[in-house]
Amino acid sequence: MTPLIYWFRNDLRLHDNPALVQACAQSDALLPVYCLGSASAIHNGDTRWGVMQPGMHRQRVLLDSLIDLDAQLRAMGSALTVVYGPATDMLPKLARAVDATAIHCESIAATHEQSELDQLQHTGVEVVSRWQSTLFEPDDLPFKVQDLPAVYTQFRRALTCAQVRPVVPLPAPTQLPPLPETAHGYATVNLADELAKLGHNSPEPRSSLPYLQAEFTGGERAGLAHLARYFASDLPRHYKATRNGLTGTDFSSKLSGWLASGALSARQVAQTISNYEQREGPNEGTEWLLLELLWRDYFRLLHLQYGDKLFRYRGLRDKVPPIHHDPALFTRWCLGRTTEPLVDAAMHELLASGYLSNRLRQVVASYLIHELHGDWRAGAAWFEAQLIDYDVYNNQGNWLYIAGMGTDPRGGRRFNVQKQAQDHDPDQSYQKLWHQV
Repeated sequence: MTPLIYWFRNDLRLHDNPALVQACAQSDALLPVYCLGSASAIHNGDTRWGVMQPGMHRQRVLLDSLIDLDAQLRAMGSALTVVYGPATDMLPKLARAVDATAIHCESIAATHEQSELDQLQHTGVEVVSRWQSTLFEPDDLPFKVQDLPAVYTQFRRALTCAQVRPVVPLPAPTQLPPLPETAHGYATVNLADELAKLGHNSPEPRSSLPYLQAEFTGGERAGLAHLARYFASDLPRHYKATRNGLTGTDFSSKLSGWLASGALSARQVAQTISNYEQREGPNEGTEWLLLELLWRDYFRLLHLQYGDKLFRYRGLRDKVPPIHHDPALFTRWCLGRTTEPLVDAAMHELLASGYLSNRLRQVVASYLIHELHGDWRAGAAWFEAQLIDYDVYNNQGNWLYIAGMGTDPRGGRRFNVQKQAQDHDPDQSYQKLWHQV
């Protein structure tokens, strides 16, 4: 037998998972593994802004996603082995325990995730990684990754001119190799116990992404069901008009949580958009949904192009003003105790629900950077700890963009909070809804 390990990272799904399909094809026995405590589970960890472990909301969605994945694997005669600890420690031990000849996984270009992979490759175990989180294969692009256009609009136009089409998503495997014989009985984390440790989590009735409700829970099956339900409605057609809403379950697609964990594939979403347009006709709403997916790709390709530069304070700039980060002001921002009612309401929502609309993410990020003169990396770390739809590429890319340290041709985005409140919350209904945690 040729035992292999498949290491799930930010690809918690069976459908459209080329790295998993490759591992299945090359093994007689396969051990699916997830490492709680790996860079994919928590990125910053102990930081200069304090210990920022994943918040309760993010932990709950992750555990629900893992429980769903395990259930699907068990239905196919396999199971998910969940271990606690860094992947660099746990995976080599598991490989020795089951005599695995290699570890297969998806490739993630972010600094800590790439470092994790590099360390694994020095343990003596072969690591086979595959890039699979973008709509397009990098080799299919009309330019080399190192020549990625410096502005998103140029990137989008280049793809349009070259008529590049998203990769067709793969179906889920119809069968999986059996577990290695020596894997049975290996100590693993009990996911039900981990849920119990979080304690009772009461539903937040004000939440725009109520992850405790069955239709919004973490996991591939819920994600696919929501995808089908959303595109069976008329909501996609109106996405452009409603996307800047602040509250409610219908103003945006609410696909972000499943995309962030990899429970949904971006290629699957793109194909569903295409099917919708064939059925209902092209429209501005679905066009804008696809543009959002292109932004997602662009941020990923930026990480392939620039790597560690995207994680330093000055980002892609040569010179920047000195940092004047005030820890006390940052704490007040985190807790929603500033002097701006809209900012405070938004930060209360983030704390209470683990979610925030895209419009408000931009507003509160701008406020921390341009009004409080805070370090954008501190804000990015707080979002990472709190957001149930945290995605390292999107998070880093958007904070850099607002700060003017990334690829924004305007050199950053400074939002007038009062104008934003007037434009998007003129009756103060949102501010009244979230006036307290």
